[in-house]
Amino acid sequence: MGWDQIVLMAMAGVALSAAAGFRVFVPFLVASLATRAGYMTVEPDMAWIATTPALVMFGIATVTEMTAAEIPWLDHLLDVVALPAAAIAGVLMTAAFVVDVDPWFRWTMATIAGAGVSTATHLSMATIRSASTTLTGGLANPVFAALETLMALVTAVLAVIAPLLVVVAIVVLVLSAGRYATRATIEVDLPL
Repeated sequence: MGWDQIVLMAMAGVALSAAAGFRVFVPFLVASLATRAGYMTVEPDMAWIATTPALVMFGIATVTEMTAAEIPWLDHLLDVVALPAAAIAGVLMTAAFVVDVDPWFRWTMATIAGAGVSTATHLSMATIRSASTTLTGGLANPVFAALETLMALVTAVLAVIAPLLVVVAIVVLVLSAGRYATRATIEVDLPL
């Protein structure tokens, strides 16, 4: 595999890691389907992603996660657990698709880029969700939960067909959320 393919697959892994920041299991389900269909190649030690038992479990986990996200108290509990789970999922997604490179480089990249981008995406969405909760008293949370699921699905599918687009979009999202959080903090701290 040439370097151009290696870089493209690495970007796909990082893009799938970003999707894990929205919903942990959606990118695993999409990656499993894409790998089974021959659209993506995984490292041999990660071939389990494309097995039938894994596909079934990813499907069940995705539906469970999507359903739980719509129940406010369960969504909050899920959000607490999702941060470390998203980081782990980010590492696995990136490691699965960084192919034909030295294992040290692969796992270092997976740890830094995969965990980093999934954590940044998750924290960005948590910032936006927190602002929504404050402004609407939590009434908009189910809408945001549905949007997060949709964004996870769109991000994961685009990771397979246009990974560079996803990487650029995630950078914009993280920077926008950070800017919004800074502006919201300044507005809250101003005396009335």
